[in-house]
Amino acid sequence: MKFSININHVATLRNARGEVQPDPVTYALMAEQYGVDGIVVHLREDRRHINDRDVKLLREVITTKLDLEMAAEPEIITIACETQPELATLVPEKREELTTEGGLNVLDNIERLKDTIAELHNRNIPVSLFIEPDVDQIDASLDIGADVIEIHTGTYANAATEEDMLEELERIKVAARHAKRIGLGVNAGHGLNYNNMKEFISVEDVDEVSIGQSVIARSIFVGVEQAIKEMLALVNAK
Repeated sequence: MKFSININHVATLRNARGEVQPDPVTYALMAEQYGVDGIVVHLREDRRHINDRDVKLLREVITTKLDLEMAAEPEIITIACETQPELATLVPEKREELTTEGGLNVLDNIERLKDTIAELHNRNIPVSLFIEPDVDQIDASLDIGADVIEIHTGTYANAATEEDMLEELERIKVAARHAKRIGLGVNAGHGLNYNNMKEFISVEDVDEVSIGQSVIARSIFVGVEQAIKEMLALVNAK
């Protein structure tokens, strides 16, 4: 299982007072130095954290891979086509939400998503869809041309009881197994942290996890290097 770090909230801290530090690009370069497999950023329409400058510089300087999370909106699609990330991950987006609240409903947005995937594919950009661990959503993702799915792990991460957590973990395992069987790449992310990763590594069919807020928060206390190496140890514990 690989580990890509989502650096959105380095930019959140920077933007809180309109400053230039901490610089998410610098954080990304440090993260690469300490062993992450890729950098994830979400360029939102309202630019609440990552901005156009960040994306441009990241494209120029990182040496692993860039996963650009994005809504299927014309302005952002144009930027993605110009930036040429190694992966474009289509996610739902609402202006009032604090963070992404769930997976895309592929079944209700077939034509829009299909057209977006085709446009990105025309620029040789692989596409992932951020979805719930649901077999019907997975099949629809394949049907419209997705290369990868990213399973939303928020329900697992926020489970109130161990029973609920294990039930959702089993749902994720079934979904990941199905996606692999039909030929999709499988990523996962949202809410994963130093505690719940201990159970999550039992999911055998996930290729890569995207983790951000918990690692960035840990960095404040122990430093970037230690925070990343602790997470790498968990991801590689299997």
